[in-house]
Amino acid sequence: MERYDQLYALYADFDTETLRAYRDFVDLFPPVDSRVALGYWERANRKLREHEEEIAAAFSDGEAFAELAAHATREQAFTALDLYATYERGVNVLVLDVDETLRSAGQTDNEIPRETLHYLTEFHEAGVPIVICTGQTLENVKGFLIQGLGNELVHSGDVSVVYEAGTGVFTPGHGSDTKRLLYEDLDDAVTDVFDAVRSRILPEAPESIRRGCHLQGNEFNVTLKPNYETGSDDAEAVIDEAMVYVLDLLAEAVPGADAEHTRAYYAAADPEIDRVLDDEGESIDPESVEIPADVASVLDRIDVAYYEADAAEIASRELNKVVGVEAALEVLGVDDPFALVMGDSKSDLRVMEWVAAEDAGIAAAPEHASGRVLEHVRGADGLVFDAGAADDVLRTAFALNRLAERERSATDR
Repeated sequence: MERYDQLYALYADFDTETLRAYRDFVDLFPPVDSRVALGYWERANRKLREHEEEIAAAFSDGEAFAELAAHATREQAFTALDLYATYERGVNVLVLDVDETLRSAGQTDNEIPRETLHYLTEFHEAGVPIVICTGQTLENVKGFLIQGLGNELVHSGDVSVVYEAGTGVFTPGHGSDTKRLLYEDLDDAVTDVFDAVRSRILPEAPESIRRGCHLQGNEFNVTLKPNYETGSDDAEAVIDEAMVYVLDLLAEAVPGADAEHTRAYYAAADPEIDRVLDDEGESIDPESVEIPADVASVLDRIDVAYYEADAAEIASRELNKVVGVEAALEVLGVDDPFALVMGDSKSDLRVMEWVAAEDAGIAAAPEHASGRVLEHVRGADGLVFDAGAADDVLRTAFALNRLAERERSATDR
């Protein structure tokens, strides 16, 4: 109870809101060549120090409390304390999805906000490795990471990129392990299917799909993306049509399969695909279709993913974000992970379920995440944040780590 009482006193007795405002202003102030602007920054920095010194003088470990209050709201701090009481450790690696998690097309103009970038830098400087875990191509991810975080940080040896939802891992600064092409370990039974689908998916597509979609430049996965704004009605319509087309094209690529087999198989596996088939007038009763064993054995190894108004994709079940994250942690040397996993989709849910099963971390999701993701997160620690506000959870994790460090210091004394 002493920890709770001290935290209560911190936020009740001191103007922590003003303290955080000064902290954010000092940390996020853009570099400008202006004497007037520099004067504002210097005054804010002076006020920040005054507030921190006031708190530092009031507690036995006041510097830690001042830092905590400067970065986290009362709610975030108490959430962090609850997390510490549950897990008794801090976060030692970040595992982060990008699209609609770190950035949001609707809320942040598809840019990672400066606040979020700043906290990623804070964790990096504290020695916490960062694993970016995304369905995007490696080149896309490298580009915006270097732009947002800087070339030095990205190539520091403490940042890894799991791309194309786990088909490859890129960890600069690790010699022969810098780039690991996990898809090269797959056999011909799977790779031949992907080669066949990739070669035909656009040339043989209906005109509406050829005009309304483009093929994402993946190294292995086959992903159709809309030529419309993600989330729009036009994007939803063309991706729904593309989903049916992908299922039928997959059937032609798998020896012995037909369209009924692939439709029934993936409709039974994913309620969203079942709904798309129904909406497109192609509904099927999975229980009425007998899938040959040799066909099922191949389909068991191939994942078909539907992302509403965003993508229709085929990927390998053997290569998912969990496999990619495990490979990234191995390269980074994180032997005993306790990860903060942030994501919004079914592929992120697999990582969340993995860390939960291994007692290896906590999960967070934006409020617009898929229903199954939100169900998992709310059933665990309830770390749900507003669209475009990933820094809210990063602040909570920052507070968790400060509390964990404080406990370790107290134990050492």
